[in-house]
Amino acid sequence: MLLAIEQGNTNTLFAVHDGADWIFQWRTATDPMRTADEYAVWLHQLFEMRGQGMTMADMDGCIISSVVPQSIFNLRNLARRYLSVEPLVIGENVELGIEVRIPKPSEAGADRLVNAIGALQVYEGDLLLIDSGTATTFDVVSGADERGPGAFEGGLIAPGINLSLQALHEAAAKLPRIAIQRPPVVIGRDTVTSMQSGVFWGYIALIEGLVDRIKTEWGKPMTVVGTGGVASLFEGATNSIDRFDPDLTIRGLLEIWRRNSHL
Repeated sequence: MLLAIEQGNTNTLFAVHDGADWIFQWRTATDPMRTADEYAVWLHQLFEMRGQGMTMADMDGCIISSVVPQSIFNLRNLARRYLSVEPLVIGENVELGIEVRIPKPSEAGADRLVNAIGALQVYEGDLLLIDSGTATTFDVVSGADERGPGAFEGGLIAPGINLSLQALHEAAAKLPRIAIQRPPVVIGRDTVTSMQSGVFWGYIALIEGLVDRIKTEWGKPMTVVGTGGVASLFEGATNSIDRFDPDLTIRGLLEIWRRNSHL
C-alpha cells in the first residue's frame, strides 16, 4: 500500500492507496516543527480508529510532495522509521514525466507540477488549473500535441482568500477575525458582512478577471479546473470554472509513483 503525503503551507494531507483506490484520507494543520515521532503517533491513532486491522506496517511505499522545505526531513524520517521504506520526494531525483516550459524549471513549485500531472490523467486539451489554498495559483497546462503528452507552461500566484482575511484583521485594529463564507448579497450591512462580501466577491472578481485575461493571452480554448482546500467555496458562484476537482494532487502523486516503477 502507498502512503501519499501532500503538504501545503496551511494543511497536510495523508492518503492511503491500496492499489485500486484511495481508501483513507486525513488532514492535519501544517507545522514545520512536528517531528517524525509526533506524526507516527497521530497516524497510529487514526489507523486504530478505522478498526480494520490496518497499521503503518502495511505501507510498503511513500511519496511526499511539500512546499515547506523545513518539514521534509521529518516526513522522510517518518517513512524511514515507521514504514521502513525510502520515500520518493518530489523535486529530488524523481522522474515527473512532464515538460516544464519556463526559463527556470526548478522554480516551478512541486504542488503545481503534481496538479498538472493529475489533471492530464483526466482532462483533454489545454487546461487552466486554479488551486485555492494559502496562495491562489493559476497554472496553464498544454494538452498532448506533436511536442509531447502535455506540459506546464507557467502561470501566476496571488494571495489566498484566508490570507487576505488574516491581513485585514492584523493590519486594521477595528476589523475582527472572521470565517470566510459566501454572503447572500454583495452589499454588506455591518462590519462582518462587509468583510465577507469584500473578500468573497472580490476573489470571484479576481478569478473571473484573470481567467478572462489568461484565455485572451493564450488564444486557444481551455478547460478551467478548480481545486484546493477552499475551492468548494466558489462552486456555483462563478461560471468561469468549468470543473471542480478536489483530487488533482493525490491523482498526480499516484501517477508519479507509477511512472517511477513502484506500483
